[in-house]
Amino acid sequence: MLTAKAAAVRAREICDLAPIVPVLVVDDVAHAAPLAEALVAGGLPALEVTLRTPAALDVIAAMAQVSGGVVGAGTLVTPDDVKAAKEAGAQFGVSPGATEALIAACEAEDLPLLPGAATASEAMGLYERGYDMLKFFPAEASGGAPALKAIGAPLPQISFCPTGGVSMGNADSYLSLPNVVCAGGSWVAPKDLVRAGDWAGIEALAKEAAALAR
Repeated sequence: MLTAKAAAVRAREICDLAPIVPVLVVDDVAHAAPLAEALVAGGLPALEVTLRTPAALDVIAAMAQVSGGVVGAGTLVTPDDVKAAKEAGAQFGVSPGATEALIAACEAEDLPLLPGAATASEAMGLYERGYDMLKFFPAEASGGAPALKAIGAPLPQISFCPTGGVSMGNADSYLSLPNVVCAGGSWVAPKDLVRAGDWAGIEALAKEAAALAR
């Protein structure tokens, strides 16, 4: 059984892999492997596949076979989500918020979790539980980089991966903060390029994102 401390350490290791974690909504499992290969080749090995489509679990299973990738499941909400994600091959989980049941399920399934928090109280509660690497969500709607900077002043021991409204245009404002390890973004895999199978275009976007300073 994974401890909270071990989960937090592994989550931080994954977040340290690159400045951007692609947040992926994939409808067609046929796109899974070439999409993952393009992103990994572009320097973004940590991939978050959101459980928002019927194909999501099959996509995770396919991406888990791609060399160099570290595939996680996003939008974990229930213990059943956790079990299904782990069985599909997810190596980490991401949640929009956090509940005791969800955290307990991740620990029982040995699935490192990046739990979501949007306020100082939520962050403090997760820190008490042993989690010091969190997802700041929804980032832009919760005040953006200024809000996260303000949270970091009294809570410097907690680090974040902001997600939700993060783009190439504002990623620098987050990555420059001392309490930000990486950021999650969907712009590196736009739906039109995925549908067109433009893997070279996606690799180019990944390289641009991987070059962001932090």
